[in-house]
Amino acid sequence: MVATLQLTDVGVRYGKQEVLSGVTTPLLKGGEVTAVIGPNAAGKSSLFRRIAGLLDGPGVIRIDDAAHQAGQSHVCYMPQDTSVNTVLTVYESILLARKQGAARKVTDEDLEEVDRVLYSLQIEPISFKGLHELSGGQRQLVSLAQVLVRTPKILLLDEPTSALDLHRQVEVLALIRSLAKDREICVVLAIHDLNQVLRVADRVMVIDAGTMVTCGPVDTVITSTLLQNIYKVEGRIEQCSRLCRHVIIDGPLGRA
Repeated sequence: MVATLQLTDVGVRYGKQEVLSGVTTPLLKGGEVTAVIGPNAAGKSSLFRRIAGLLDGPGVIRIDDAAHQAGQSHVCYMPQDTSVNTVLTVYESILLARKQGAARKVTDEDLEEVDRVLYSLQIEPISFKGLHELSGGQRQLVSLAQVLVRTPKILLLDEPTSALDLHRQVEVLALIRSLAKDREICVVLAIHDLNQVLRVADRVMVIDAGTMVTCGPVDTVITSTLLQNIYKVEGRIEQCSRLCRHVIIDGPLGRA
């Protein structure tokens, strides 16, 4: 059974303050990547925390998955803040994430899955470093490993490449897209770089000022009108080849 996620009139409140409202999506299916974009403080992180069950609010979040229906959770969430305060090594932290909510006994399958994730993210050389010794980019990769090792069906990633250099961003996003297709994972990720969105996403959800502006195919959502209305810049989308498009920014609105 392919996992699906659908939101109906979902919102978030902090006390009496409503920070997000009326988010309704089409059916988001396993095997697809949905990018969540929008300005800073638009409500993207609040949306991720609401889907992950860390915040309360109105609306319905429907998850259809055989494991979820059996009372297990295959929804994994990687927050934007990956700071750590622990004496665990990288390997220990990933193994601990693998065993979260499961029997304590470590199996050969557990160890093999940890090894696979370390290899896929190319972080084997830091396996036995302490988490406190890592750079920001390394911590971000370890946090990604901690969610991937749990073999998720719904994967929520809040800016998973923000601390990485360009080369590693391209590698990691290509891996995420590949895993979505190969393992039929429903991936929802927040990302700022619109050119990366054009490369990896099947669908785009736009959040602005606490509401969902639109949610649809990449080609119909990322347009020069979006750049003007949401990001307040003049720009255009250029087709550089049959399978490649680029966002070109000319400058902020109102300037020559």
